[in-house]
Amino acid sequence: MALPTSTNPAHAHFESFLQAQLCQDVLSSFQGLCEALGVEAGRGLTQYHKIKAQLNYWSAKSLWAKLDKRAGQPVYQQGRACTSTKCLVVGAGPCGLRTAVELALLGAHVVLVEKRTKFSRHNVLHLWPFTIHDLRALGAKKFYGRFCTGTLDHISIRQLQLVLLKVALLLGVEIHWGVTFSGLQPPPKKGSGWRAQLQPSPPAQLANYEFDVLISAAGGKFVPEGFTVREMRGKLAIGITANFVNGRTVEETQVPEISGVARIYNQSFFQSLLKATGIDLENIVYYKDDTHYFVMTAKKQCLLRLGVLRQDYSETDRLLGSANVVPEALQHFARAAADFATHGKLGKLEFAQDAHGHPDVSAFDFTSMMRAESSARVQEKHGARLLLGLVGDCLVEPFWPLGTGVARGFLAAFDAAWMVKRWAEGAEPLEVLAERESLYQLLSQTSPENMHRNVAQYGLDPATRYPNLNLRAVTPNQVQDLYDVLAKEPVQKKSDKTDTGKLATGTQEALLRWCQEQTTGYPGVRVTDLSSSWADGLALCALVYRLCPGLLEPSELQGVGALEATSRALKVAEQELGITPVLSAQAVVAGSDPLGLIAYLSHFHSAFKDKPHSPGPVSQGSPGTSSAVLFLGKLQRTLQRTRAQENGENAGGKKPRLVVNASRGWMVPVPCVVSLHQVEAEIPSTEDPPVPEPSVPLTPPPQNQEVGAGDLCALCGERLYILERLCVDGCFFHRSCFHCHVCEATLWPGSYGQHPGDGHFYCLQHLPQPGHKDDNRDTGSESRELPTPGSDSLPSAPSMPPVPQEGTNPAPSPSRPARQLIRLSSPERRRLSSLNLTPDPEMEPPPKPPRSCATLARQALEGSFVGWGMPAQGPQGLPSSALVALKEEEGESPPSSEEEEEEQEDIALDEDMEQALLTFAKNSGTMDKYPTWRRTLMRRGKEEQMKRFCKAQAIQRRQNEIEVSLMELEAEGMKLELALRSPSISPEKQKALWLEQLLKLVEKKNGLVAEEAELMITVQELKLEDEQWQLDQELRGYMNREETLKTAADRQAEDRILKKLLDVVHQRDALICFQEERRLSELAFGVGAQG
Repeated sequence: MALPTSTNPAHAHFESFLQAQLCQDVLSSFQGLCEALGVEAGRGLTQYHKIKAQLNYWSAKSLWAKLDKRAGQPVYQQGRACTSTKCLVVGAGPCGLRTAVELALLGAHVVLVEKRTKFSRHNVLHLWPFTIHDLRALGAKKFYGRFCTGTLDHISIRQLQLVLLKVALLLGVEIHWGVTFSGLQPPPKKGSGWRAQLQPSPPAQLANYEFDVLISAAGGKFVPEGFTVREMRGKLAIGITANFVNGRTVEETQVPEISGVARIYNQSFFQSLLKATGIDLENIVYYKDDTHYFVMTAKKQCLLRLGVLRQDYSETDRLLGSANVVPEALQHFARAAADFATHGKLGKLEFAQDAHGHPDVSAFDFTSMMRAESSARVQEKHGARLLLGLVGDCLVEPFWPLGTGVARGFLAAFDAAWMVKRWAEGAEPLEVLAERESLYQLLSQTSPENMHRNVAQYGLDPATRYPNLNLRAVTPNQVQDLYDVLAKEPVQKKSDKTDTGKLATGTQEALLRWCQEQTTGYPGVRVTDLSSSWADGLALCALVYRLCPGLLEPSELQGVGALEATSRALKVAEQELGITPVLSAQAVVAGSDPLGLIAYLSHFHSAFKDKPHSPGPVSQGSPGTSSAVLFLGKLQRTLQRTRAQENGENAGGKKPRLVVNASRGWMVPVPCVVSLHQVEAEIPSTEDPPVPEPSVPLTPPPQNQEVGAGDLCALCGERLYILERLCVDGCFFHRSCFHCHVCEATLWPGSYGQHPGDGHFYCLQHLPQPGHKDDNRDTGSESRELPTPGSDSLPSAPSMPPVPQEGTNPAPSPSRPARQLIRLSSPERRRLSSLNLTPDPEMEPPPKPPRSCATLARQALEGSFVGWGMPAQGPQGLPSSALVALKEEEGESPPSSEEEEEEQEDIALDEDMEQALLTFAKNSGTMDKYPTWRRTLMRRGKEEQMKRFCKAQAIQRRQNEIEVSLMELEAEGMKLELALRSPSISPEKQKALWLEQLLKLVEKKNGLVAEEAELMITVQELKLEDEQWQLDQELRGYMNREETLKTAADRQAEDRILKKLLDVVHQRDALICFQEERRLSELAFGVGAQG
């Protein structure tokens, strides 16, 4: 029934205010509302209470209830916590508006200035659970009925700003548009206060506004004077955003969103994209909001090849400047990528318009991200104190693939408002600053998983949000440099890095003493220096024997030459201790590289200096040891042998052809993981003749080989400095040279191979397979036309793997070595319990009667949760954790009023999944719960995919940062090495200092390499997890078919997929075993250290 139309003009203004979708419409309708009620706008909570009292309108009651509930929290003290505090907020972005709302709830007088006059950013923000609850509590559904109605929780920046703007206006925030903040105006004399320098000429009331709190939310390009900003650099990263018009047609609503696909674990998708369109991406995300929003990371060479960029420049500003970007080519690029990712189902993609009326597509650089060193400061002049705080991008620029920007921005807004409350309570300035910095230390570590689970309890008090909170993590003495008294000399800022007075771990004296202690007692060894004492190889064998008892026994080395003994020691140290060589055996024996030998020995020292003097092999959990480096090294060697054996079998038993070049080997790119015990078992002991390996020389190089060959890169032939040396199978490379021949991506252990035909190194995505021509490189260099959107030639995106055809994906060879039994931890056992990996007897020929629809539905529904954290079986075949989730969803209290009801989008499910869920609901008599179950099914799946994507992007970003850090270390190390090697007359004290600095750099490099290896193991986990999920989907597609309808090819394909799935489970088990072994060894070492 239609509601009666109100004749009260205030009611009409309020309805216009609720529905307004433009900034100017919001302001004009609110002004009309205030005039109709006779209320003066911008007067804080007094204004809110007057509006609420006079606007007795049914449509407003639910909104007043929500705002009253929020304002009634004890922390706000009924709006009297900050009544005497005057605040200026700069910037009307989401974080600035959210801060203004909190300050208004505290009772402060809040003035907000914004240089723009409209909200035009269509880009979409991912929301964490607490941000959703927070916005709902502020009435977001009242202002924007589509808030969080899809399968992914997000909102466009423009809509979020509109919601918060309306709340801020209702709570009495005074807002000025088209006003730019240009700086602070200190008080001219005692008794006056701080003012702002504003442009253009502001109203007199605003120009004379004196405040004692300034909150800057003006974005990353504007940070108030006095704050120090630190740059976090990575490799060149080019992002592309595109917004297309959302017509909200039935066809558009059926297209599923993409929570994130990353190359790091799903290379097949991007390989298909490259072959189909010539577009080379690192990742892609698709959100459906006011617009169809796509964001992706593109490779520079691809943009140059496709004509999006005119010329290549080293300066990022010039590279992505408007003069160097071809708009038409950029639009074509974004449209083709979006069309491929959505299977062409969005139809003709039309760009939305940006603030200037142009197509809303842009390329941006996120190579560097800025982070403020401190989050707050205090300035004082003539007795007037000013508290300055940062929120939003000027505090920390977010890394967009992680989807953390608005969530951490809101947390920073709450923390800043809490700081203002403490300031208003009269706490000492240094105490306020210390508390704020203690909270700031937590910000970058926050995630939905490590915060309090009960989001309903979140409030202004940090204790409601952060578990294990320590507000005294930073002491007042540590923040004295953040308190500036302008009338006095500024406090001398303390260095960020405190000097402990501790000498470097590799000073020659300390290193020599340690080596002497470790080699004492080994026959024929007497270490007196760090050069000639190591020439016979016995001292190095003694050091390795001390750390790896049982290997390189003295009896094994009788009659062995110096070069062979040194080669054995280098090999065992690398394979059993994870100590990568930085010089060749020839250089050790000849004594031609004493600096390299010192650097190599310092790696032993830094890794094992704290190892107690006790017999037995070194523990992988010992401090400094890089067990991940060790594991990846053993993995790579095992994969080489496995691939060589497979190629030998494919060649009819013939020995595979080897390439005799600088690399002396073939690195095998099978993405397989084996357990640490299995790796160790397959590596031959030095007591027996080693099994021939194509990648490891069987005998030491001949004596006449050029001494000092390790000083030259095996690929480019240029000189190698110590910190530049990357050792692969006994050969040395520049790290920058060791990259994929096609895409130039950096290669990491376990993720590359060398082609035996051309000798080049490739990443797994571009590695040409034996027996095939270079089909992976056909799109690498030549330019191609992008397909027209919706063209018939456009293939489907492989997000859901197609049903395999007969003759593809051959089953694993039955002659492969037997795997060890699966040993899973309890969480993994629960996660894998629903796989049903053993074939059901009913599936064996002759075919049994077809399974019932109910069985199909239960199995399909069960399979859909695999890999989504819901595998445990529940009643009627439904995962028990899924039932819990569904019940939680059902148990959510319904909207309290008619206007609060959600407008749920009609989200598309896979056809088989849709039918399975529908059948299950019918047979169980729960059709009334079907919509809730359906929505929960999609949400949970997308949430898990989002978590995997964010984890992958965090790893990739950290890998890029490590690579940049290593390049900086290499440049610094090269200067020091040149100074040490030059025949100068520098005093010995100066040379000792240079050596100490060089060894510090070596230690830093080793630490970064170890961290990089840890990341690669996590990458393996993500790859296997994604592969298992895709294989499971394929398998379910076959298992859900009627047996009588299956062909022989179908059954063969089903068996192949099942074997693949078993293989992936074995591989995941190997990683679990490795992690568990390392955890136990670290635990044992910790107990031993305490004892």
